[in-house]
Amino acid sequence: MILAVAWNRFLNLKHDRAAFVLAFVLPVVFFSVFASIFGGARSATRRVPLIVVDEDESAGSRQFVSALQAETGLALRTSRARAAGEPSLPFSRGAAEAAVREGDVSVALVIPKGFGEHPVHAGPVSSGGPRLVLLSDSADPIAPQLVLGILQKAGSAAFPEALARSGLEAMDRWGASLTAEQKAAIEEHARRVPPASATASGGGVLDIEVRDLLGRTKKNPISAVLAAGLGVMFLLFSAAGAGGALIEEAESGTLDRVLSTRVSMTRLLVGKLVYLTAVAFAQLVVMFVWGQIVFGVELTAHLAGFVLISLATALAASTFGLVLAAISRSRMQLVAIANLLILVMSALGGSMVPRYMLSEKIQRLGLLTLNAWAIDGFLKVFWREEPLSSLWPQVAVLIGTSALLFAAARRLARRWDVT
Repeated sequence: MILAVAWNRFLNLKHDRAAFVLAFVLPVVFFSVFASIFGGARSATRRVPLIVVDEDESAGSRQFVSALQAETGLALRTSRARAAGEPSLPFSRGAAEAAVREGDVSVALVIPKGFGEHPVHAGPVSSGGPRLVLLSDSADPIAPQLVLGILQKAGSAAFPEALARSGLEAMDRWGASLTAEQKAAIEEHARRVPPASATASGGGVLDIEVRDLLGRTKKNPISAVLAAGLGVMFLLFSAAGAGGALIEEAESGTLDRVLSTRVSMTRLLVGKLVYLTAVAFAQLVVMFVWGQIVFGVELTAHLAGFVLISLATALAASTFGLVLAAISRSRMQLVAIANLLILVMSALGGSMVPRYMLSEKIQRLGLLTLNAWAIDGFLKVFWREEPLSSLWPQVAVLIGTSALLFAAARRLARRWDVT
């Protein structure tokens, strides 16, 4: 009897496609997504885009820039493109700062005037020359740390002779003095060292000042980022669940009675869309109001931008929920399909893992998700504090996607039309 009961349950599982997907397909798909994202990290480490502004324009600064260009971990940009047919222009400090503030890059390096005279130093003593300035966006906390290490390594590789002279000066100041012959021998050895073989060690050989252009003005810089990522993911889950009411109405016969009146399927879907969008928008309002009260999210100061991107996000999530409801034949199918799609979209789109941690290929793939566009919009509002006009790409994509999803939902819902 026990085996018969177990066999009966196995047969039920075999014929219940939704349960089968939840038990076997969903874990494999989700594992494959995360393995694709993180499994190839060692072989395909992302290159950090870095803008370099050379205000010094000396032989030393050009030598340093050449060393940075040889670094495989950097995607160096020293000039900005102009209109077709016009020559590119070197980046200025202002243009580099604007690029960081707008999210074009996470870090930019400014090489100040006088850098080439005293580029490096040995030990903890400063070289006494101008400091390199690293402009950063702390929304991506990893990029500045990676670039700092690469800069120190490139400084050692680019200036072996200057580093040797600095070491000799430090020894004269803090230790035993060397003879002229010993100093000459050390300098001659430094000149013979191939630049590529030099590596950074111990303390830094460069004086670098890191300036956080955005996070330093925020009361709680992480809260706005978390609210955007998690808010969009749970909005999708909520819209999918609420859209399931359409399936329940069809199963109970309520849908047939409603459609037998003057209400057409199109009007019914529009009415449900209005309701789902209003609920989704209210959920975002509650989340961000709570974030402002408890965690310092600056909602009041960015109210107009919040309303605009929230309405577009709520509309897109709601039409996504309608499509899931229209494509599913039962509540169990809806649960299986929604879990699969939303979890994968959230992983690729930045709700679970910040997109700056992903490879360039995965970041481009993430642009196929609602999450990525919605999160980018919220970051523009709360993190970069950009004007409403800058939100048009995100709003246009979300509203355009909403129109396509609603058209798909209406087409899929033809099976419920009353003939």
